[in-house]
Amino acid sequence: MHWIDWAIVITYLVWIVWTGVRLSRQTEKLEGYFLANRSLPWWAVGLSVMATQLSAITLVGTTGQGYTAGLSFVQFYFGLPLAMIILSLTVVPFFHRAKVYTAYEYLERRFDAKTRLVTAILFLLSRGMACGAVIAAPSVILSVIFGWNLTLTILAFGVPTIFYTMKGGVQAVTWADVKQMFVIVGGLLAAVVALIMGLPDDVSVGAALHTAGAVGKMQALDFSFDISNPYTFWSGLIGGLFLSLSYFGCDQSQVQRYLTAKSVDQARHSLLMSAYWKIPLQVLVLMVGVLMFAYFLFAPSPMLFKNTHVAAVQASARAGDYAALEQEFAQVQEQRKTAAHAMAASTAEGTAAAAADQARASFIEADEAVRSVRARARALVVDATPDKSYNDTNYVFPTFVTQHLPVGLVGLIIAAIFAAAMSSVAAELNSLATASVIDIYRRHLNKKADDAHYVVVSRWATLFWGLFACFVATFAANMGSLIEVVNKFGSYFYGSILGVFILALAFKRANGHGAFIGLICGMLAVGYVATNTSTAYLWQNVVGAVVVTVVGLVVSAVTRTDERVGG
Repeated sequence: MHWIDWAIVITYLVWIVWTGVRLSRQTEKLEGYFLANRSLPWWAVGLSVMATQLSAITLVGTTGQGYTAGLSFVQFYFGLPLAMIILSLTVVPFFHRAKVYTAYEYLERRFDAKTRLVTAILFLLSRGMACGAVIAAPSVILSVIFGWNLTLTILAFGVPTIFYTMKGGVQAVTWADVKQMFVIVGGLLAAVVALIMGLPDDVSVGAALHTAGAVGKMQALDFSFDISNPYTFWSGLIGGLFLSLSYFGCDQSQVQRYLTAKSVDQARHSLLMSAYWKIPLQVLVLMVGVLMFAYFLFAPSPMLFKNTHVAAVQASARAGDYAALEQEFAQVQEQRKTAAHAMAASTAEGTAAAAADQARASFIEADEAVRSVRARARALVVDATPDKSYNDTNYVFPTFVTQHLPVGLVGLIIAAIFAAAMSSVAAELNSLATASVIDIYRRHLNKKADDAHYVVVSRWATLFWGLFACFVATFAANMGSLIEVVNKFGSYFYGSILGVFILALAFKRANGHGAFIGLICGMLAVGYVATNTSTAYLWQNVVGAVVVTVVGLVVSAVTRTDERVGG
């Protein structure tokens, strides 16, 4: 990487860490450290919410998803706008009036201490693992650039993020997010411009996208009702609604964002910002992936994008087999390039329908040949190396950035990826520390300490969860598309947590026994569905919420007492 790119990245990292240190002077009190004294404007909170979502996983995993599968992943977000409207009318004013630090604090008021404790622990596990997946994304970038060991790159990224979060609390997180959001969007737009300019002079953007569409990259909607397919209109609308309700309504990393707002109305506005802009932003990210696919139709691409595994195969006894595959790949890639040029040309006005159909069929056949060679190469990697789980989806965008972009733009894109990762990791570490201290340490271990003590414990909790996430990251990087990994982690827990809050807010007759047993049954049901059926992970959110609600109501009816049910 050129020194100019290094200068851009280092300047950005220093700027963000300085923000955390500067704002640490305003966090001596617990409410200042965790909730910024409930003083932040709606637009800053809204940008923080969006920056927390638009993580490095989005830039690395979602662009890779767009490259391999096209626009279909956008259906994942179809339930989000409806969820934001529902939450802005229900949960947001409720939590603001309750004056709580965490969402789970309310559950003890409504039910009992055990329900609060178990729900908080489930949040800590789910968010801690998801945070690991977020840390894995920029670590993949560093490993591509430097060829470093993945564990070393994880620590290189994780340590400065942990440091500024420990120092500045939610103040640092939110205002760093505001800055990072502009860097992220700027990086995405720069990537789009670079990809368009990288197309051959005789291929227009429309023709390139039309060619990519021939193999399904532009298909954004699938109305089939197949519960084994994770990305359909119905899984996104229904399963995505439940996931979004749980994530934004019950996950402390998001609840804490809008609890920092000055008022209920400002908190509502911050959520509605995501309702308006989340889907367009995701389309932009996925389009970067589709444009990468179009770009590599006309430019040479590696057979596999994960160089560490390639090097291992080339040093093994199967090196000759791999070299033969590379020769075959070069041939079929050149054939696909010729077919892509022919199909792009066939989009011109006046081309006969029969000729256009023939060009399309030839391109589809050539693309299938390329994918077949890549599949055999992946199988060879799995067979010839100790690591039996090979997936290079997360390495497509880093490879494009480092090998095909000009000096200066490489630094900007990498800074954007770091910005996206740091904003999400910082928010998640801060929320993990909040739940650890408020729901566990202060509630069960030390009830009478002063704010200064709890702030110190919060910083140690941030360090603990940061190291835990770094540990998880070493595994998450090899589990496939990181955007899928993080949502699979969440979907295992989110539906059941949502079910507890549905009982708390919608059913006055529900009691603590029902909520607790319902929560356990919901987790067991999701575990069974996840391990013994082919049901797509988005539907696990529905399963968990429904089972917790139904079991909770039945158990409450059987064990009903005169418990207090008010909030």
